[in-house]
Formats: sequence, C-alpha cells, structure tokens
Amino acid sequence: MRGDLEWGGIPELVRSAARRYDDTEAVVEGRTRISYAELAARVERAAAACIANGVGVGDRVGIWAPNTLDWIVSSLGAVSAGAVLVPLNTRFKGSEAAYVLHRSRAKLLFVTGAFLGTSYVASLRRAAGEGPGDGPLPGLPHLEQVVVLADDAPADFRTWKDFLASGEGVGEPEVRRRSSVVTGDRPSDIVFTSGTTGRPKGAVITHAQTLRAYETWADLTGLRQGDRYLIVNPFFHTFGYKAGVLACLMRGATMIPQPVFTVDTALANTAAERVTVLPGPPTLHQALLDHPSRASYDLSALRLVVTGAAVVPLRLVERLRDELGVATVLTAYGLSEASGFVTMCRRSDPPEVIATTSGRPIPGVEVRVVDAQGEPLGAGLPGEVLVRGFNVMRGYFEDEAATVETLTPDGWLRTGDVGVLDPAGNLRITDRIKDMFVVGGFNAYPAEIEQLLALHPDVAEAAVIGVPDARLGEVGKAYVVRRPGAVLTSDDLIAWSRREMANYKVPREVEFVESLLRNASGKVVKGQLRRRTRPGLGTT
Repeated sequence: MRGDLEWGGIPELVRSAARRYDDTEAVVEGRTRISYAELAARVERAAAACIANGVGVGDRVGIWAPNTLDWIVSSLGAVSAGAVLVPLNTRFKGSEAAYVLHRSRAKLLFVTGAFLGTSYVASLRRAAGEGPGDGPLPGLPHLEQVVVLADDAPADFRTWKDFLASGEGVGEPEVRRRSSVVTGDRPSDIVFTSGTTGRPKGAVITHAQTLRAYETWADLTGLRQGDRYLIVNPFFHTFGYKAGVLACLMRGATMIPQPVFTVDTALANTAAERVTVLPGPPTLHQALLDHPSRASYDLSALRLVVTGAAVVPLRLVERLRDELGVATVLTAYGLSEASGFVTMCRRSDPPEVIATTSGRPIPGVEVRVVDAQGEPLGAGLPGEVLVRGFNVMRGYFEDEAATVETLTPDGWLRTGDVGVLDPAGNLRITDRIKDMFVVGGFNAYPAEIEQLLALHPDVAEAAVIGVPDARLGEVGKAYVVRRPGAVLTSDDLIAWSRREMANYKVPREVEFVESLLRNASGKVVKGQLRRRTRPGLGTT
C-alpha cells in the first residue's frame, strides 16, 4: 500500500504533495487561493514557529477551531514539528474542551477567536481561568501557550501572526531535521471519543495507520487530481481531517473548507467552485436535494458522494444519481478507535447494497460478528461487531484499563456496535450496544449526557435515549427524576443544557418520572424507556 511505503509520515506527505502538484490549487477560502507549493511553505513556517516555542516530538497540541485554511496550516505545522494533534469538537463548551486539554496534557492550543457568536477564549477562561498553573490558563497547568487564530488576542495569549513571526529564526534545515524524526510508527493524533463511562477517552492513531487507511479511502472512492472537494465535515472529526485534508494531499485535489453547514452556502459553493466531491451525512445530501432553489444552481460537476453515520434511504441514493447525476455514491462505516475507516461499498455495487449496508472490510482489515460469548455468528445473525487490522488504535491515551476492556489479547477491537453480515460480507449496523445515538452525524453518548444533567441542582437522576427525528435522524430524550420539592420544567432544563453542553447533546425532549426502573445490577432498563417512547419496539 503506497500510503506507508512512500511517506514516512504526514510531514513527508505535505512535501510530496508540493513536489507532485506544485501549482495545482490546494485550498480555496473566499478570495484566498493557494497552490500546493504555497501550502507547503505555510505549513513549514507554522512548524518553525512550533519548534521555536518549545514544541517537542510527542508533545500534544490541541486545536479548537472550525474548518478554515488556518486550521489546515496550524495543524499540519504542529504535526510537522513532531507534535501529536488533539482536535477538539467546535460544539464543545469550555468545560468539555478544558477536560480534553487537561486529559491530554496539551502543551499548546490553537483556538479560533469567535465562532457562531461564541468567544472560545472567554469560554475557556471561565472553565480554566483558576488553578495551580501560572500559564495563560491556570486551570490547565501543562498548557504553556494559547494561539488565537485571529488578528486580536488577549494580552496573555498570542495572535496567529505573532506566533508565526516568532519562528523566523528557525531555518528550513532545522524544520526538515525535525520532520525526519516523524516516522510511521509515531502517534499522529489522539481523537477523544466518549464511551459507556461518559468520560472522553483518547484513541491513539499513528502516522502509518492514517496514511494507509486514507490512501485506501482515496483508492476506493476514486478521488483524483483535479477534483474539487467541498469539505463540510468538521476537521475535528476523522471524516473531515483525514478523509478530507489528508486524502486531498495524497491526490492533489482542491480543498474548499466550509466552516458551517448551511444549505444555501453549500449550494452556492458547489456551483461557483464546480465542486466534484461532497462527502457528508445523509441529512446534508437530503437538505441539498430538497432545497426549493436547487434548480437555480449548476451542480452538474458533482460526481462523488460518500455518506454514512446513519441509515441511508435507498431513495436518497437513487435521487443523487437520477436528479443530480452523481456517478458514484458510496456508504462507509468506521469509528475513531479504528482510524475512522473499517468498511466501504465499492463503486460497482448496486444501489440496494449501498443503501442497506456499509460495504465490505477494506483491504488489510477483518470484520467479525460475535455473540455474547465472543463466538462468531453466521451471515444474517446480529451480534457485536469486532474489527482487527492495521487500522486498530494502539490504545486509549494513558488508560490501560479502558484499552484492555476494548482490545482483545489477539487484537480484535470490540466496537460496541451491533451488526449483521450478509453472505457477500457486507456489514449492516443495526444498533448500539453502548446506547450511542447519532444526531445529524454527531455521535451522542447517553452516559455523558446523563452525567452532565446530574449537575443540575434540581435533578436527582436522569436516563437518556435516542429517539427518531425527521431532520437529524435521532435526538436525545431525557427521563428525569426531580429532587424533592423541585419545580423544574422541561423548558428550564433544556435551556440550562444548551448553556452547559454541545448542542447535539442537548435533549430535545424531557419527561419527568417518579423513578427509573432498574435491573438487579442497578442499571436503568432502557429497553423499557424505548418501548415507552416507541410502542412495539423490541428489547435491545
């Protein structure tokens, strides 16, 4: 596989792209258009600044910002200096971001100034402005510097311009020497994902795993030089960063980052930039197809759509092909612990397979469906999905107990998802053992939401399940037991939740109950709650 043979690591991928694609347009952001050669030069300058500011090989560098050219440059610069990237969800509140930064002991943070009316800097100050440290955020003693990706920054933070200027004394030879240390077996990033404990855990993925997986992704999708790729999937997610930025670097495709998804902007960008590639969750493509003004936009250049993260209606696949003339529509399945990529349909598959399954395992990866005792099940029988191969994480960052619980001694990753394999080896995900549900493409974890709800002074306990939603696929519904004497209303709790947690985690419905039914081991019987919400639904 070319990914881990040709490139030792991501820094060499950036230099390789500059040599191979040179004057090809690399990134388009408004009126800014830069070539691959110019992108490599900017990344090298960012790497020099990281080195000048004490970022060493293996140090963690966080980034909390939307899809922009600066995200691409700062992140690739940090990785080229030998750092391990820690992307933060832009929907996090300050306390959620602070937890990940603390847990990873990030040394440096790149943060947007303001986004969607929220000051991320102010949010972080509220969450980590007090503590034992003497850096810019005392509550995060390991965080030495915060760089604001803007022209202005508080006195104890740095602007992006000033940060870049600080690296002018670091020459190209020194940057190249540092990058040469970044070999395939070194960690490239830590993606934090929540689990049944409700506390985020960081999946450690190496350069070689990343490069091999997304070289495969580019091969299977048919991504090619000259493609123009609208990257709506957030960069903090593997789908945006690796299947987006890194895949484009491999093939010389043009990146068009879109910070916020709105249908009008996506349609306008697709038409104006002659976009050929548009991955995203099914809700994104459904919104494009259903827009009342769609016919006024020229979408004829669009040739490749990759989707997943939710059930994909057959009608959606057919409409993309018939109404928009999209030649290739593919579905895929992955999870952070497996480099974000496990199975994918093939371009020759019929629409029925693409709509009803997530395809077959990618080369070098095995998928098995097992029963409760870990014994393999035959085609058509539901069980837990296990994954083994080059793409499986090294483990959770500094969490041996969680790693042992998730990885078997012979290398199988317990996904916690329930799935079915058909006779041809195509995988269909049917449920989540861990109760996770997907809100508009974002994974929501009930245990984490329940812990946050429990922080409300009037909440005694809460249980959260996913319920169907016409627009987002699923949303959260909370069953809440009030504390004695409390007069908390559902509107009060939802408003409080919007202040305390990322929007996709916020329950859209709250039902107050006298108590929660528990089994003999003390766990809430969520099957009963699901049947109560959706009568006739079987137990899970």
